This record gives sequence, C-alpha cells and structure tokens, in this order.
Amino acid sequence: MMKKHTFSPPSPVESYFIEQSGFDFRYDPEEKIPIVQVNNFPRLGQLTALRFLEWVQSNPGGVVSLPTGKTPEYFIRFVEHYLKNWEQKDTQALLEKTGLDHANKPILKDLQFVQIDEFFPISPKQHNSFYDYVNKFYIDGFGISAERAQLIDATQIDFPQGKTFQEIFPDLVVDLNLRFDQPNSTIGRLQKAAIERVDEFCTDYEQRVREKGGIGFFLGGIGPDGHIAFNVRGSDYFSTTRLTPTNFETQAAAASDLGGIEVSKKRLVITIGLQTISYNPDATALIFAAGEAKAQIVAESVQSPPTNIHPGGALHSMPNARFYITSGAALFLDRRVVDEAKTVDTISEDVVDQHLITLSMRSDTPVRELTEAQIANKMVPAAVTARCKKSLPEIKDRILNKLEANLNRGLESRTDEVFFHTAPHHDDIMLGYLGHIAHLLREPSNEHHFAYLTSGFNAVTNEFVKEQFQQALNYMETNQFKRLKDENYFDADNMAAAQRDIYTYLDGVANHSTTHRFKGSSRRLIRNLLILLPEAALETLPEKMYELMDYLDSRYPGQKDEPLMQKLKGRIREWEADLVWGHFGSPIKNVHHLRLGFYKGDIFTEDPTMDRDVQPILEQLERIRPTIVTLALDPEASGPDTHYKVMQAIAAAIKMYTEKYPEADLKVWGYRNVWFKFQPTDANIFVPISLNSMAIMRETFKYCFQSQVDAPFPSYEYNGPFSELAQAIQVRQHWDMKKVMGRDFWYEHPHPRVRAAKGLVYLKEMELEEFYTRARELQKATESMG
Repeated sequence: MMKKHTFSPPSPVESYFIEQSGFDFRYDPEEKIPIVQVNNFPRLGQLTALRFLEWVQSNPGGVVSLPTGKTPEYFIRFVEHYLKNWEQKDTQALLEKTGLDHANKPILKDLQFVQIDEFFPISPKQHNSFYDYVNKFYIDGFGISAERAQLIDATQIDFPQGKTFQEIFPDLVVDLNLRFDQPNSTIGRLQKAAIERVDEFCTDYEQRVREKGGIGFFLGGIGPDGHIAFNVRGSDYFSTTRLTPTNFETQAAAASDLGGIEVSKKRLVITIGLQTISYNPDATALIFAAGEAKAQIVAESVQSPPTNIHPGGALHSMPNARFYITSGAALFLDRRVVDEAKTVDTISEDVVDQHLITLSMRSDTPVRELTEAQIANKMVPAAVTARCKKSLPEIKDRILNKLEANLNRGLESRTDEVFFHTAPHHDDIMLGYLGHIAHLLREPSNEHHFAYLTSGFNAVTNEFVKEQFQQALNYMETNQFKRLKDENYFDADNMAAAQRDIYTYLDGVANHSTTHRFKGSSRRLIRNLLILLPEAALETLPEKMYELMDYLDSRYPGQKDEPLMQKLKGRIREWEADLVWGHFGSPIKNVHHLRLGFYKGDIFTEDPTMDRDVQPILEQLERIRPTIVTLALDPEASGPDTHYKVMQAIAAAIKMYTEKYPEADLKVWGYRNVWFKFQPTDANIFVPISLNSMAIMRETFKYCFQSQVDAPFPSYEYNGPFSELAQAIQVRQHWDMKKVMGRDFWYEHPHPRVRAAKGLVYLKEMELEEFYTRARELQKATESMG
C-alpha cells in the first residue's frame, strides 16, 4: 500500500540504548520500522525523555505533540528531573554517555505545542479532559508557552446562535448521522449546524498544523486495537483532523478516565489524523509501548504490511519513525527472540520449552507428536532447539513431565498452612484463583487471611452510590430498622452486628430475596456512614444522604471525589470483598482493608513509602505469621500502576519481616487475572477448574460485586463483567494444555478433578530470593532517576 522508504540511522541517544539492549535497530525484512528495545517501563520513560531533549536541542522552537494518559508517567518524570538537575554531575555524566550536548540545556518554552486529541463534547475545565492534562504537565509542568500552543478547546468553537455545546447537546450525546440527515426539529437542525461548526474547527486545526510545517516531534502510545492518537483500527492513512466515533476497545480503555463505559461509549473524539502525523516527512514520530499486554498489537503493527487495520503502518514510510518498546512488548517479534537465543551464553530450559509449547498450540499438534520438520520450518523453535544440548525426544519428555508436575502441584492438599492472600483491588483474588481457594478453604487446619491494599474507590460510579443511598433511605422507613436502632445495632464497634450484615445479605442470595440483600447492604452502608461521619446521628443521617446525593449530581463523570466520598466508595468495595469470603465462612476479622495511602485517585499514583505503606503490611505479617503470601504478579510494570506499586510495598515488607524473623518458612505465590496472562512456562502450579468452580465464581461475582456486575470499567478484550472474562481465560488455558498434552491425558486421567476440568488457573510459586529478584529489577529501574 505504501512505498518502502529508507530509515535514518539512530540518533546518539538511540544508539546508546540500542547498545545497552544488545538488539539490532531493525531486523529487515520482518520489521517494517526500526525499534529501540529496553528492559522495563521506567527505562522506557528514560529513553523517550532523553530522545525528546536531544530533538529539542537540535530543533529549538520546533513543533511537538506529546501524549496523554498513564504511559507518559516516566517520560514526564525524567524530563522534569533532567532539566531540574542539568548541572548535577550524575546528569552531566549521563548526558555525555548518551550523546547530548550538556552545555546546551534545552529550552522548552519556545516550542510550539499541538494537542493530539480530545474527547467531545467535554469541558476543558474537567480534570479528565486532555486539555487539562496538557496544561498541567506540558504547559505548566514543562514550561511550554501557552501562547504558542495549539489546543483543542470546545468552548472556543463558534457554535450557532452563540450557544454553548452544553445548550446544544444537553445530554452530551452527538449523533453524527445528522451530517447526512435533514432533521425536522429545531433542536435537530441546531445540532446539525453545530456539528458542521466542529467540522470547520477540525479543518482549520489541520490547516494551522500545516502552516507550521507539520509536526516535528510526535510521541504517542498505541491502543489495544492499535490506534495512534484516536485513529482507531481501520482508519485511513490519509486521514486528517476530524470529529469521529471510536470503537469498543478504545471506549473500554477510556472508561476509567470518563467515569465508566456508559459515558465513554457516548463520547466522540476530535483527533489529528494519520496524515497529520506524517505530513512533515522529516518528523521524528515515536510510538512507545510497555508490557506483554501490548505484545500482540506491537507485533502486528511492526511486522505486518501497511494496511488500514494497523494504524501504526502509516509510520512505515517515515524515515525518522520508531517504535520504543519494553521486553514484554517485544514478546512476539520473532527475529528479536531468535537473536537473543543465538547470543545468550546459555539458553534456559524454560525458553526452549515455551517455544515448543507455543508451536504445539499454534499447530494443533500435541508436543509428543511434534516432528523435526515442523520445528525446522519455524524460525523461533528452530533457533532455540539448535542451542539446546538435549535431543528432541528428551525435550518432549521434559516438557510433559514438567507440565504434569505443575498439574499435580495444583492438586496437592495443603494442610497446616497460614495464607496471607493480598490484592491491589477487591476483585483481584477471586478473578485470579478463586477455584483454588475454594478447595484450600475446605481444609480446617489451614488459616486464611485476605488483605486488600487499596481502597479501590475509582471503580464505583456515582450512579451506583446514589442507588445505594436510595435503598438505605427506604430501609430506614421500616420497623426492623427502628428496632435495630434501639438495640444499638449500628454502633461502630458492634462487630457482631457487622458480621450479621453479611449473613443477612447472603441469606437473601440463598432465598433469591432482593429484599433481604438490600437489607444487608443498607445496614452496612448506614454503619459506614456513621463511622465516616462521627458527628452525625441516625436521626440526621437521611438529611446527610440527600446532601451527598446532591453532591454526586453536581459532579461530572470521572471527576476526582472529595475525601469523604472516596472513603465511602472504598468502603462499598470493602463490603463487596467481605461478602465474597462470607460465602466461604471466613469471618470479617480475617479480611483486612489496609487502605494504603499511595492510592489517591490521581492520574499518576504515588510511589509507596516505608512508614505510610510498607509498615501496615509488615504489621499484618507479624500478627498473622503466614507460610504463604499471594500477590498480583506484574513483573514489568505495564498495567494498572497499583499492581506493581503494591508488589513493591509487599516485597519491602516481606524483606523486613524475614530479616526480623529469619526462621520464617515463607513462600510467595504470584497470580494474574484479567489484565495479564502467564505463559505456561512462567507458572509452576496448574489448578484444574471444573464447571462447578466456574459457576461459583460467576455467581459470587454477580451477587457480591454489585458495583461491577454491569461492567462499568470493562477490559478492552471483553464487553461484559470481569468474571466472564476470567472464565474465558481459564477455558483458553485448559484448551491450550489439551492441545499440548493431548486430549486423552485429560479425559483418561485417574483424578476426577482433572477429568472434570474445563479450565485451568496458572500460579507461580517462588522462593523468596526469586521473588526479590523480580521485584528488585523493577525497583532499580524506578529509582534510576539519575
């Protein structure tokens, strides 16, 4: 589709990072665009920051477009750090190593900024608008001149009759069919005219970019569907700035910014086009991506010929275009895998095994039946087996023996264990490995504690809270409420009554009684309000609830809440977690809500601190004395940032605990759920999951996580509740292992749980040193601000 171009050689900064990585700049012909690969997420931010500063040194006053969202976190932090510490010895030494002119400090105020995209309609005053983000981090933060910035501000569009977009689109829904219709109503004609004015704004915006000579430096992320800016899958390579709808993947990714999928699916976007990015043929155009979750879309964007279904292909013709990616995002770039296999001193068994397992899954051939010819015909399996000293039959036996051992480990009966199950968010544990916990809980000699480390308030919508208020207000009119009030049922220290809240709700689940469930949840909401409002009394609580409903009505979706509402939403999530373990008879004294302070609902989450965040975990470890600690394992820091920051806090707490109690016999289990998936060789515990276990997970999620049952913040992979996505992942993993190990292994296995399996849960058991190594690699990168 696009003619092939020669790419410019790497810049000095790029050359430094390429040398550090050990990989080539580009593996031709498979890779259609050059790549700079780094080990981890913070290192990615460092690379992009240094390359940006290098470009500014050579292009003072140039035209730049910089990204929004969470991916730029370390890019922003490193730029600010280097500019602030430009004269420091450590910074000067790094600048010299990377080829920057340390005598020429970049001046950012003279740059011309072009905003990449924006939701529409949205007020620029909203903190979740990209206009606000750009002003906060790039205009105010970097010091780029506001007068020289070209921004997308819907309030500056000259709408018909002098009206605002809020007056023209009162429900904030824009119907683009009006472009082609002849509306009969007055409001319809007004909206049609308004859309035409937005289209004129977009044309003018494009013209202004071109009058600048086009964008000189573009840095952007890549969406789950491959979108660049908001040019979603299927976008024309010759597209310009326009008002356009998005697709489900993009809407799901934006749901957390906009207050839920019901809001994001109604929002349109104004975005620069793919040709806007490529208009300046000499532009430096960088796409950065982190983590295994982006590996497939990165591989498609880099290795596929340019077609509209891969927006990244529009950059293939740009001499200065690059992809900057982490090792996780490079997972499916075959030539890089081969190159690494050929250059490492010793290739690990796990690497060989994983690629043969992948070949088995992709070819629908059991490992036992793989042939030398099949392996020789595939680049990566051929390369890794060539480095292996074992024969193919020996490798096959090893793979099958390991997989069977993993399965046997998942079937083991655990006795006399003390489990400390931890989670960043309140549904992480059950979505990760509820099917395994259900069996572990049946052994009375085991002790289980569940710790939720953040409040999770961002996952609760305003509409859900208002529904809870209304139910509680209705309950407060009943005779039962009045009787319980006289019994001091709602006293903050009445833990027996708090436990009864759970029993009442679960009785409603058992009896299919919505009334009973509402009783339980209303009692808990009333109790939580009294705890959070110590000056309030039961008699005045209805008035306070109405005030809070008015407060919620005054907020726009996605707006950061005041501390009181954050705490209340967090306690709603905590109530949901209490219900989960109430299903299995675990008392609330074994469910711990730590509410670590680094979680504040900001765009970039603070790093954990020792006193505020690590100490509460350490105190729990000392009190519980666990033998097994479980945690969400995100080794590359590429997903919800709470995951890896929680892991760092846990790692620090365990380190302190084992130093104080060196005799402690402690293991760590890592789990993943809907955000990340283990490769089979990454895990060493395979837990068979039956249809019965899947039904338990579905029903538990449905009745306990009422705030999530309508999937207000879905994964881009699935338009539905997380429980259904988790089940689909477990089914896929079992299906893969049926291919690898052969169907007969499963259907004729002597253990009934294996024969009954329709899904698999993967877990990673680690000795402490292995866990510390994983955590330490990320921590070193995060702390290498110099």
